[in-house]
Amino acid sequence: MKIGKILLAVALMVSGLTASAQETERVEFNPHWFLGLQGGAQYTLGEADFTKLISPNAQLNIGYQFNPVWALRLAVNGWQSKGGFENNDTYKWNYVAPGLDVKFNIINAIAGWNPKRWFGLNIIVGAAANIGFNNDEAGDYRSLYNLSEYWDGTSVVPVGRAGLDLDFRVAKRVSLNLELMANGTVEKYNSKAGFDENHEKKANADWYFNALAGIKIALGKTEKVIPVAVPVVIEEPEPTPAPVVETPKPKPVVVKAPEMRTEVFYSIRETVIPAGEMGKVTNLINFLKANPETKVAITGYADVQTGNPRINMEYSKGRAEGVAKALTDAGIDAARITVDAKGDTVQPFAENDKNRVSICLAK
Repeated sequence: MKIGKILLAVALMVSGLTASAQETERVEFNPHWFLGLQGGAQYTLGEADFTKLISPNAQLNIGYQFNPVWALRLAVNGWQSKGGFENNDTYKWNYVAPGLDVKFNIINAIAGWNPKRWFGLNIIVGAAANIGFNNDEAGDYRSLYNLSEYWDGTSVVPVGRAGLDLDFRVAKRVSLNLELMANGTVEKYNSKAGFDENHEKKANADWYFNALAGIKIALGKTEKVIPVAVPVVIEEPEPTPAPVVETPKPKPVVVKAPEMRTEVFYSIRETVIPAGEMGKVTNLINFLKANPETKVAITGYADVQTGNPRINMEYSKGRAEGVAKALTDAGIDAARITVDAKGDTVQPFAENDKNRVSICLAK
Protein backbone atom coordinates (compact mmCIF):
# COMPACT_ATOMS: atom_id res chain seq x y z
CA MET A 1 0.00 0.00 0.00
CA LYS A 2 2.90 2.34 0.72
CA ILE A 3 4.22 1.70 -2.79
CA GLY A 4 0.83 2.74 -4.17
CA LYS A 5 0.97 6.04 -2.26
CA ILE A 6 4.48 6.73 -3.53
CA LEU A 7 3.46 6.07 -7.15
CA LEU A 8 0.46 8.40 -6.74
CA ALA A 9 2.67 11.19 -5.37
CA VAL A 10 5.13 10.80 -8.26
CA ALA A 11 2.27 10.94 -10.79
CA LEU A 12 0.97 14.18 -9.27
CA MET A 13 4.44 15.78 -9.35
CA VAL A 14 4.94 14.86 -13.02
CA SER A 15 1.52 16.17 -14.01
CA GLY A 16 2.24 19.41 -12.16
CA LEU A 17 5.52 19.87 -14.01
CA THR A 18 4.13 19.11 -17.48
CA ALA A 19 0.91 21.14 -17.19
CA SER A 20 1.39 24.54 -18.85
CA ALA A 21 -0.63 27.69 -19.16
CA GLN A 22 -2.79 28.23 -22.23
CA GLU A 23 -1.29 31.30 -23.86
CA THR A 24 -3.07 33.93 -25.88
CA GLU A 25 -1.75 37.23 -27.23
CA ARG A 26 -2.40 40.92 -26.52
CA VAL A 27 -1.49 43.49 -29.18
CA GLU A 28 -0.27 46.88 -27.90
CA PHE A 29 0.91 50.09 -29.61
CA ASN A 30 4.66 50.40 -30.21
CA PRO A 31 6.28 53.91 -30.44
CA HIS A 32 8.14 54.34 -33.74
CA TRP A 33 9.79 56.73 -36.22
CA PHE A 34 8.12 57.46 -39.57
CA LEU A 35 9.11 58.99 -42.92
CA GLY A 36 6.79 60.83 -45.31
CA LEU A 37 7.05 62.08 -48.91
CA GLN A 38 4.29 64.20 -50.47
CA GLY A 39 3.58 66.21 -53.59
CA GLY A 40 0.78 68.49 -54.70
CA ALA A 41 -0.16 72.10 -55.29
CA GLN A 42 -0.01 75.46 -53.55
CA TYR A 43 -2.33 78.44 -53.80
CA THR A 44 -0.84 81.82 -52.78
CA LEU A 45 -3.49 84.35 -51.78
CA GLY A 46 -3.48 87.37 -54.13
CA GLU A 47 -5.46 89.64 -56.47
CA ALA A 48 -5.20 87.52 -59.65
CA ASP A 49 -7.62 84.75 -60.62
CA PHE A 50 -7.45 81.59 -58.51
CA THR A 51 -5.98 79.35 -61.23
CA LYS A 52 -3.27 81.94 -62.01
CA LEU A 53 -1.88 81.63 -58.47
CA ILE A 54 -1.54 77.82 -58.31
CA SER A 55 2.00 76.42 -58.29
CA PRO A 56 3.70 73.03 -57.59
CA ASN A 57 4.58 72.00 -54.05
CA ALA A 58 6.41 69.13 -52.30
CA GLN A 59 7.18 68.08 -48.75
CA LEU A 60 9.54 65.67 -46.98
CA ASN A 61 9.05 64.89 -43.29
CA ILE A 62 10.41 62.63 -40.59
CA GLY A 63 8.80 62.22 -37.18
CA TYR A 64 8.24 60.12 -34.09
CA GLN A 65 4.88 58.66 -32.96
CA PHE A 66 5.11 58.74 -29.15
CA ASN A 67 1.74 57.08 -28.53
CA PRO A 68 -1.52 56.45 -30.47
CA VAL A 69 -2.53 60.13 -30.10
CA TRP A 70 0.58 62.37 -30.18
CA ALA A 71 3.41 62.67 -32.72
CA LEU A 72 6.12 65.23 -33.53
CA ARG A 73 7.58 65.72 -37.00
CA LEU A 74 10.25 67.79 -38.78
CA ALA A 75 8.86 68.78 -42.19
CA VAL A 76 10.62 70.54 -45.07
CA ASN A 77 8.08 72.10 -47.46
CA GLY A 78 8.83 74.08 -50.59
CA TRP A 79 9.06 74.66 -54.35
CA GLN A 80 7.23 77.71 -55.67
CA SER A 81 4.89 80.59 -54.70
CA LYS A 82 3.15 83.16 -56.88
CA GLY A 83 2.01 86.76 -56.65
CA GLY A 84 -0.37 88.58 -58.95
CA PHE A 85 -2.32 91.68 -59.86
CA GLU A 86 -5.94 92.37 -60.79
CA ASN A 87 -5.15 92.28 -64.52
CA ASN A 88 -3.82 88.69 -64.01
CA ASP A 89 -0.16 89.59 -64.41
CA THR A 90 1.72 87.13 -62.18
CA TYR A 91 5.25 86.54 -60.94
CA LYS A 92 6.79 83.59 -59.12
CA TRP A 93 9.64 82.83 -56.75
CA ASN A 94 11.05 79.78 -55.01
CA TYR A 95 11.22 78.91 -51.34
CA VAL A 96 12.02 76.17 -48.84
CA ALA A 97 10.39 76.10 -45.39
CA PRO A 98 11.77 73.77 -42.69
CA GLY A 99 9.52 73.56 -39.63
CA LEU A 100 8.37 71.57 -36.62
CA ASP A 101 4.80 70.27 -36.29
CA VAL A 102 2.71 68.55 -33.60
CA LYS A 103 0.18 65.91 -34.78
CA PHE A 104 -2.92 64.97 -32.75
CA ASN A 105 -4.88 61.85 -33.83
CA ILE A 106 -8.59 62.63 -33.27
CA ILE A 107 -9.83 59.06 -33.97
CA ASN A 108 -7.51 57.38 -31.47
CA ALA A 109 -8.19 60.06 -28.85
CA ILE A 110 -11.95 59.43 -29.01
CA ALA A 111 -12.27 55.71 -29.81
CA GLY A 112 -8.98 54.33 -28.51
CA TRP A 113 -6.22 52.65 -30.49
CA ASN A 114 -7.16 49.64 -32.62
CA PRO A 115 -4.45 47.80 -34.61
CA LYS A 116 -7.03 46.77 -37.25
CA ARG A 117 -8.24 50.34 -37.94
CA TRP A 118 -7.35 51.35 -41.51
CA PHE A 119 -7.70 55.14 -41.31
CA GLY A 120 -6.69 58.02 -39.05
CA LEU A 121 -7.46 61.75 -38.88
CA ASN A 122 -4.83 64.14 -37.48
CA ILE A 123 -4.85 67.82 -36.52
CA ILE A 124 -1.48 69.44 -37.35
CA VAL A 125 -0.16 72.64 -35.74
CA GLY A 126 3.36 73.98 -36.19
CA ALA A 127 5.79 76.75 -37.14
CA ALA A 128 8.42 77.15 -39.83
CA ALA A 129 10.97 79.53 -41.35
CA ASN A 130 10.20 80.36 -44.99
CA ILE A 131 13.42 80.97 -46.96
CA GLY A 132 12.59 82.68 -50.26
CA PHE A 133 14.89 83.13 -53.29
CA ASN A 134 14.81 83.72 -57.09
CA ASN A 135 12.50 86.77 -56.79
CA ASP A 136 13.68 88.34 -60.05
CA GLU A 137 10.24 88.29 -61.73
CA ALA A 138 8.80 90.53 -59.02
CA GLY A 139 11.67 92.95 -59.67
CA ASP A 140 10.66 93.19 -63.34
CA TYR A 141 7.24 94.57 -62.27
CA ARG A 142 8.56 97.31 -59.94
CA SER A 143 8.30 99.95 -62.63
CA LEU A 144 4.62 99.07 -63.33
CA TYR A 145 3.21 98.29 -59.87
CA ASN A 146 3.74 99.33 -56.29
CA LEU A 147 5.93 96.57 -54.82
CA SER A 148 6.86 98.47 -51.66
CA GLU A 149 7.99 95.29 -49.86
CA TYR A 150 10.14 93.97 -52.69
CA TRP A 151 13.08 91.86 -51.54
CA ASP A 152 16.12 90.75 -53.48
CA GLY A 153 18.48 87.85 -52.89
CA THR A 154 17.12 85.81 -49.97
CA SER A 155 14.16 86.50 -47.67
CA VAL A 156 13.58 84.66 -44.37
CA VAL A 157 10.17 85.11 -42.71
CA PRO A 158 8.38 83.23 -39.88
CA VAL A 159 5.38 81.03 -40.70
CA GLY A 160 2.60 79.69 -38.51
CA ARG A 161 0.69 76.75 -39.95
CA ALA A 162 -2.22 74.45 -39.17
CA GLY A 163 -4.24 71.83 -41.01
CA LEU A 164 -5.57 68.29 -41.28
CA ASP A 165 -3.99 65.01 -42.33
CA LEU A 166 -6.02 61.91 -43.34
CA ASP A 167 -4.14 58.56 -43.35
CA PHE A 168 -5.30 55.40 -45.15
CA ARG A 169 -3.30 52.36 -44.02
CA VAL A 170 -2.53 49.88 -46.85
CA ALA A 171 -0.06 47.70 -44.92
CA LYS A 172 1.22 47.41 -41.34
CA ARG A 173 3.94 50.01 -41.92
CA VAL A 174 2.67 51.85 -45.01
CA SER A 175 -0.16 54.37 -45.41
CA LEU A 176 -1.32 56.81 -48.06
CA ASN A 177 -2.25 60.29 -46.87
CA LEU A 178 -3.90 63.54 -47.87
CA GLU A 179 -2.79 66.75 -46.14
CA LEU A 180 -4.38 70.23 -46.25
CA MET A 181 -2.43 73.09 -44.63
CA ALA A 182 -2.95 76.85 -44.18
CA ASN A 183 0.24 78.93 -43.76
CA GLY A 184 0.29 82.51 -42.46
CA THR A 185 3.32 84.77 -42.68
CA VAL A 186 4.28 88.48 -42.71
CA GLU A 187 3.52 91.22 -45.25
CA LYS A 188 6.94 91.00 -46.85
CA TYR A 189 6.40 87.50 -48.28
CA ASN A 190 4.87 88.48 -51.67
CA SER A 191 6.79 91.78 -52.04
CA LYS A 192 3.56 93.79 -51.72
CA ALA A 193 1.91 95.79 -48.95
CA GLY A 194 -1.77 96.38 -48.25
CA PHE A 195 -3.32 99.84 -48.31
CA ASP A 196 -6.48 101.21 -46.65
CA GLU A 197 -9.13 103.43 -48.24
CA ASN A 198 -6.90 106.48 -47.66
CA HIS A 199 -4.10 104.77 -49.60
CA GLU A 200 -2.05 104.49 -46.46
CA LYS A 201 0.09 101.44 -45.95
CA LYS A 202 -1.22 98.84 -43.49
CA ALA A 203 0.18 95.56 -42.26
CA ASN A 204 -1.61 92.48 -43.55
CA ALA A 205 -0.66 88.85 -43.16
CA ASP A 206 0.24 86.94 -46.33
CA TRP A 207 -1.22 83.46 -46.79
CA TYR A 208 -0.55 80.36 -48.84
CA PHE A 209 -2.34 77.00 -48.78
CA ASN A 210 -0.98 73.51 -49.57
CA ALA A 211 -2.88 70.41 -50.75
CA LEU A 212 -0.57 67.38 -50.67
CA ALA A 213 -0.91 63.63 -51.25
CA GLY A 214 1.77 61.08 -50.53
CA ILE A 215 3.04 58.06 -48.64
CA LYS A 216 4.09 57.52 -45.02
CA ILE A 217 6.35 54.63 -43.98
CA ALA A 218 6.86 53.50 -40.39
CA LEU A 219 10.58 52.94 -39.73
CA GLY A 220 9.90 50.36 -37.03
CA LYS A 221 7.22 48.05 -35.70
CA THR A 222 3.94 49.86 -35.06
CA GLU A 223 2.63 47.24 -32.63
CA LYS A 224 3.98 44.65 -30.24
CA VAL A 225 2.51 41.29 -29.28
CA ILE A 226 2.51 40.41 -25.58
CA PRO A 227 1.66 36.85 -24.51
CA VAL A 228 -1.05 36.59 -21.88
CA ALA A 229 -0.94 33.41 -19.80
CA VAL A 230 -4.28 31.89 -18.85
CA PRO A 231 -3.81 29.37 -16.02
CA VAL A 232 -5.17 25.88 -16.58
CA VAL A 233 -6.80 24.43 -13.48
CA ILE A 234 -5.73 20.85 -12.78
CA GLU A 235 -8.05 18.96 -10.50
CA GLU A 236 -6.18 16.67 -8.14
CA PRO A 237 -7.69 13.24 -7.58
CA GLU A 238 -9.05 12.52 -4.16
CA PRO A 239 -6.56 10.56 -1.99
CA THR A 240 -7.15 6.84 -1.65
CA PRO A 241 -8.49 6.10 1.86
CA ALA A 242 -6.35 3.99 4.14
CA PRO A 243 -7.43 0.35 4.46
CA VAL A 244 -9.63 -0.56 7.41
CA VAL A 245 -8.54 -3.68 9.26
CA GLU A 246 -11.57 -4.04 11.45
CA THR A 247 -14.91 -5.13 10.24
CA PRO A 248 -16.05 -2.58 7.68
CA LYS A 249 -18.98 -0.45 8.63
CA PRO A 250 -21.54 0.81 6.16
CA LYS A 251 -20.40 4.12 4.68
CA PRO A 252 -22.83 6.99 4.73
CA VAL A 253 -24.21 7.87 1.33
CA VAL A 254 -23.17 11.37 0.35
CA VAL A 255 -25.61 12.99 -2.04
CA LYS A 256 -23.78 15.51 -4.15
CA ALA A 257 -25.73 18.62 -5.05
CA PRO A 258 -26.55 18.78 -8.77
CA GLU A 259 -24.39 21.10 -10.89
CA MET A 260 -24.85 22.79 -14.27
CA ARG A 261 -22.51 24.76 -16.57
CA THR A 262 -23.97 27.02 -19.25
CA GLU A 263 -21.99 28.98 -21.90
CA VAL A 264 -23.79 31.85 -23.66
CA PHE A 265 -21.87 33.04 -26.75
CA TYR A 266 -22.08 36.50 -28.39
CA SER A 267 -21.07 38.17 -31.62
CA ILE A 268 -18.56 41.06 -31.69
CA ARG A 269 -19.68 44.19 -29.73
CA GLU A 270 -22.81 42.31 -28.55
CA THR A 271 -24.08 42.29 -24.94
CA VAL A 272 -27.76 41.34 -25.48
CA ILE A 273 -28.41 37.60 -25.24
CA PRO A 274 -28.68 36.30 -28.85
CA ALA A 275 -31.96 34.62 -29.80
CA GLY A 276 -30.11 31.43 -30.63
CA GLU A 277 -28.62 31.28 -27.13
CA MET A 278 -31.84 32.03 -25.23
CA GLY A 279 -32.70 28.30 -24.95
CA LYS A 280 -29.57 27.80 -22.83
CA VAL A 281 -30.68 30.55 -20.45
CA THR A 282 -34.16 29.00 -20.23
CA ASN A 283 -32.63 25.62 -19.29
CA LEU A 284 -30.55 27.34 -16.60
CA ILE A 285 -33.66 29.04 -15.18
CA ASN A 286 -35.51 25.69 -15.04
CA PHE A 287 -32.52 24.07 -13.32
CA LEU A 288 -32.35 26.79 -10.66
CA LYS A 289 -36.08 26.56 -10.01
CA ALA A 290 -35.86 22.77 -9.69
CA ASN A 291 -32.91 23.08 -7.28
CA PRO A 292 -33.73 26.01 -4.96
CA GLU A 293 -30.61 25.46 -2.82
CA THR A 294 -28.18 25.97 -5.71
CA LYS A 295 -26.49 29.26 -6.51
CA VAL A 296 -25.07 30.47 -9.79
CA ALA A 297 -21.85 32.41 -10.60
CA ILE A 298 -21.93 34.33 -13.92
CA THR A 299 -18.65 35.57 -15.43
CA GLY A 300 -18.48 37.68 -18.58
CA TYR A 301 -15.53 37.69 -21.02
CA ALA A 302 -14.37 39.52 -24.20
CA ASP A 303 -11.92 38.43 -26.89
CA VAL A 304 -8.44 39.98 -26.81
CA GLN A 305 -7.99 40.48 -30.57
CA THR A 306 -10.58 43.26 -30.97
CA GLY A 307 -11.34 46.48 -29.12
CA ASN A 308 -9.12 47.65 -26.27
CA PRO A 309 -8.92 46.71 -22.56
CA ARG A 310 -11.25 49.50 -21.39
CA ILE A 311 -13.99 48.77 -23.95
CA ASN A 312 -13.65 45.00 -23.59
CA MET A 313 -14.17 45.23 -19.82
CA GLU A 314 -17.48 47.05 -20.45
CA TYR A 315 -18.59 44.39 -22.95
CA SER A 316 -17.82 41.52 -20.56
CA LYS A 317 -19.63 43.29 -17.72
CA GLY A 318 -22.71 43.91 -19.90
CA ARG A 319 -22.82 40.25 -20.98
CA ALA A 320 -22.71 38.92 -17.41
CA GLU A 321 -25.26 41.44 -16.14
CA GLY A 322 -27.59 40.66 -19.09
CA VAL A 323 -27.77 36.98 -18.11
CA ALA A 324 -28.26 37.89 -14.43
CA LYS A 325 -31.17 40.16 -15.34
CA ALA A 326 -32.79 37.38 -17.40
CA LEU A 327 -32.64 35.13 -14.31
CA THR A 328 -34.10 37.69 -11.90
CA ASP A 329 -36.82 38.58 -14.44
CA ALA A 330 -37.75 34.88 -14.41
CA GLY A 331 -38.13 34.89 -10.62
CA ILE A 332 -34.69 33.72 -9.47
CA ASP A 333 -33.70 35.41 -6.19
CA ALA A 334 -30.84 37.89 -6.77
CA ALA A 335 -29.19 36.61 -3.55
CA ARG A 336 -28.48 33.34 -5.37
CA ILE A 337 -26.58 35.12 -8.20
CA THR A 338 -23.02 36.46 -8.27
CA VAL A 339 -21.72 38.45 -11.26
CA ASP A 340 -18.12 39.00 -12.36
CA ALA A 341 -16.39 40.43 -15.46
CA LYS A 342 -12.90 39.58 -16.72
CA GLY A 343 -12.77 41.74 -19.85
CA ASP A 344 -10.03 40.37 -22.13
CA THR A 345 -7.62 39.60 -19.26
CA VAL A 346 -8.66 35.94 -19.23
CA GLN A 347 -9.35 33.85 -22.34
CA PRO A 348 -11.17 30.62 -21.36
CA PHE A 349 -11.10 29.22 -24.92
CA ALA A 350 -8.24 28.73 -27.39
CA GLU A 351 -10.49 29.90 -30.27
CA ASN A 352 -10.58 33.72 -30.13
CA ASP A 353 -14.26 34.25 -31.14
CA LYS A 354 -15.52 31.87 -28.39
CA ASN A 355 -14.14 34.24 -25.75
CA ARG A 356 -17.10 36.61 -26.30
CA VAL A 357 -19.04 34.60 -23.73
CA SER A 358 -20.84 34.49 -20.38
CA ILE A 359 -20.01 31.31 -18.40
CA CYS A 360 -22.60 30.32 -15.78
CA LEU A 361 -21.69 27.77 -13.06
CA ALA A 362 -24.66 26.61 -10.96
CA LYS A 363 -24.05 24.36 -7.97
